[in-house]
Amino acid sequence: MRKESYFHDFDGPGWPVPDEVKKYFSTGGRSWASRGGNDHWGLGVEGLYGTDTLPHRESVNVKLDMIGSPDHGVLLQYDKWDGRTQRRDCYLSKGDLSRLGRFMYNLHDDPYSLGLFIPFESAWKALKDFIESDGELPTSIEWVAARELPPETFPDPALPPQRLPG
Repeated sequence: MRKESYFHDFDGPGWPVPDEVKKYFSTGGRSWASRGGNDHWGLGVEGLYGTDTLPHRESVNVKLDMIGSPDHGVLLQYDKWDGRTQRRDCYLSKGDLSRLGRFMYNLHDDPYSLGLFIPFESAWKALKDFIESDGELPTSIEWVAARELPPETFPDPALPPQRLPG
């Protein structure tokens, strides 16, 4: 199994231990965009369930992406490619779904639905679960499958932004 980190000071092979990243979730989001002008982080793993010797397309690979906003919390996206069945599953943190039609823009001006943001403390628990389970879908928060969300949840980034108040 090959693990990769792209999370503040942790960039490269392996994952940090949960206590090393807890501070980013306990500061109310102030740490997310303060270093390097980035608010998008992630952890990945390739070769789950003994598939690490298989080609990438045939192995089981997972990515947990995180978008942090001091004003809105954290959006988590869990992507799993199962090369054994050739199936991709994508789950997003389930926040207040009544806010799906409203967006915040990250530091790269990408739109993200406010209905998918959860509090920092909840996101911390999910990240901890992810690390401790070696990449399984965390059970400490509620998730919604991307396929169950309306198309307007994911606006076309090629279109000019239509900013709504956050």
